[in-house]
Amino acid sequence: MNSSPARTATAARAPHRAPLHVALVCNTAWAIYTYRRGLLRALTQAGAQVTVVAPRDRTFEPLTEMGCRCVELPVASKSTNPLDDLRTLATLFRHYRALKPGVVFHYTIKPNIYGSIAAWLARTPSVAVTTGLGYVFIQKSRAAQIAKRLYRLAFRFPREVWFLNRDDETAFREENLLAHPERARLLHGEGVDLDEFPFTPLPVREASPEAPPAAPAFTFVLIGRLLWDKGVGEYVEAARSLRARYPHARFQLLGPVGVDNPSAIARDEVAAWEREGVIEYLGETADVRPYIAAADCVVLPSYREGVPRTLMEASAMGRPIVATDVPGCREVVADGENGLLCAARDAASLTGALARMLDLGDAGRAAMAERGRKKIEKEFDERVVVQRYRELIREITGSTF
Repeated sequence: MNSSPARTATAARAPHRAPLHVALVCNTAWAIYTYRRGLLRALTQAGAQVTVVAPRDRTFEPLTEMGCRCVELPVASKSTNPLDDLRTLATLFRHYRALKPGVVFHYTIKPNIYGSIAAWLARTPSVAVTTGLGYVFIQKSRAAQIAKRLYRLAFRFPREVWFLNRDDETAFREENLLAHPERARLLHGEGVDLDEFPFTPLPVREASPEAPPAAPAFTFVLIGRLLWDKGVGEYVEAARSLRARYPHARFQLLGPVGVDNPSAIARDEVAAWEREGVIEYLGETADVRPYIAAADCVVLPSYREGVPRTLMEASAMGRPIVATDVPGCREVVADGENGLLCAARDAASLTGALARMLDLGDAGRAAMAERGRKKIEKEFDERVVVQRYRELIREITGSTF
């Protein structure tokens, strides 16, 4: 049946709305793929155009398979050369002018700083997500002081600045790094997919040949980029200290080595620990779930975090945690409830916490596992985080997904 003239005229006058286009910018594509798949799925399944701007790595292919467009970005994470940073800023400016996204989300230090400035110059709305303050608040170097000044400049421009934990937000406020404090928002972590990381019973162990029958093998694993700032050195020292008393304990490392970071650990150093027999290096993986499931306890003795995804995933799967009492880690770990906290940069304190975990017994660890899953369900459900993105994108672009 033919449409009426009035209806045809109305349709002709209806404005054409371009599809929603969202860009995500980070110093690694791996982090976008690993930590924000729930958001990417929600956007692409709703028909939005998603562009990931990051240095090329092995995750470009799976990101493309998800329906994202990947654009390569040169970011010299270790460099303090201003020319390198100006090149990053200029490249981002050109990308934003060419891509014309409706909104850009920036993650990690250099994209937060130079991306926020580039987006302002390109008249592109942006949001800065501070995923962790890293060396800026860990070290007292000149580079860290310069980074704070750059934050103070760059954070004039985003529509909102999201913090993953209250300590980081407080630090920015106290050091007057926010030109518009009213734009700061607390996200409380980026959440975890509760279906993708289901509760898994703790392993049932057989006795280790070198251990007495009452002490079956027990596996600790530290998951993350192998950085000194993650407390890897303290973890290795603790492993050395515990081997004589707990010969059945195994200490594993899982994650990329020799990454582009000022705090990176060299592969030769890890190889030396392997030869010593103190550490098992598992390499890196796109799927941490089998390694979490095979572990008895997940360890992260980091110096500072945003809200570490590793700990959320481990607790969701029912693994007790040992972590440092620092911003980010203490968001996930309630001491004595779903894990144990120790002092940062303190191998003796970490050694004591790992020993307490070993001595806790099966029933105590199983109770921690149950409480950990409940905590993640209550506080860190990824669907709540995606809803926050949805609301802000609608506010900025007028589009919903």
